[in-house]
This record gives sequence, structure tokens and C-alpha cells, in this order.
Amino acid sequence: MSEKKDKDAKPKKKGGGMMLKIGAAGALLAVGGGGAYGLVAAGIIGGSGHETEHEDKNPKLIKKGEEDPYAPAAKEGEHGGEGGGGHEVDGEGGSEYRTAYFSFTDDFTSNMKDSDMLVQVSIACSTHRDYRVILWLQKHELAIRSALLTAIADTPGADVQSAEGKTHLQKRLVATINKVLTDTEGFGGVDAVYFKTFIVQ
Repeated sequence: MSEKKDKDAKPKKKGGGMMLKIGAAGALLAVGGGGAYGLVAAGIIGGSGHETEHEDKNPKLIKKGEEDPYAPAAKEGEHGGEGGGGHEVDGEGGSEYRTAYFSFTDDFTSNMKDSDMLVQVSIACSTHRDYRVILWLQKHELAIRSALLTAIADTPGADVQSAEGKTHLQKRLVATINKVLTDTEGFGGVDAVYFKTFIVQ
């Protein structure tokens, strides 16, 4: 009877060893396959990897002296100015980037929040990015004006009576413009807002 047990035990042991070998081979294949997939995904093997790269198509920062590919060509006799175009003379100091300006065509007039005060402002803004930002400001001026009027009307009257309050309002207006541009074009790009006139009554 013990001989029968020995015969039965040997095939089980041999079969278990075979399963272990098959399992180990399967694990090696899985690890190897995973490693190969990782190398292909990283672009190290199996292609250049450029197919998955996403090109940034947002307006680019324009350094002083660089040509803006989106700026309109200057008309004969013009020499640059507000809105770009033409030959510009940049200083050597300050920001390394060129600044382009946009002025809103009409003044903004609004009541102030929780106050009987009335404010009338003329607003301009600037960007260090290419001329597409200026084109978008022109294209969406109506939507931007509406959003700016809402932001101004939501400003407490006390805020516009101090330099600190006006600076805070400027930052809010930059965020307002960039939100409209982001919602409509997918990118903001406005760096600063300026008050050309600021009258409180």
C-alpha cells in the first residue's frame, strides 16, 4: 500500500512543478510585455513619439525686437504705435517682452455697489503676447464691455476712493477680460488694465 502512495505522490509532485514553471513563464511574459508597453508609450522604442505630442497653439510671448507673425503690416508712412505694426524702437531695460496695447472705444459708466456714487472710466489693457490677443479683444469687445460693466457695478464705492482700491479693481478687471477670452477663444493673455480717465461723482 505504501508503494501505491509513493506512485501517486510522485506524479502530483511532478505536476505541481510543471504548474510552477508555467506560472513563472507567464509572470515573466507579463512583466516583459508591461515593460515593452511602457517603453513604447514613452516613445523610447517603436516610433518617434511625435504623434502624441500636443503643439501649444496659444498666443506666444513676443520678445522685444522679435517679429510678431500676427501683427498687421504697417501702412505706407506709418511707424508702429498702438496696436503694433511698423518699425518699433524698444529700450534695453525693463521687461524682456514687447507690450501691445488695446483701448476700448467708449467710456464705461456705472453706479457703484451699495452707494449713490457714479463712476465713469476710460479703460485700456496690455499684453506681452502676440497680436492674436488684440484681435480677440476687438472681436469680443461687446461681451468684454458687458462683463467689465458688471464687475465695475459690483465694486463698493469706498474701493474707488483710494489708490489701493483702484489697483484691486484693475486686477479684477484683468481677470474679467481673461475669463471672457478664455470662454470664447480658450486663452486669455491680457496682463494689465489701465485707467485712461477715472471720474467719480
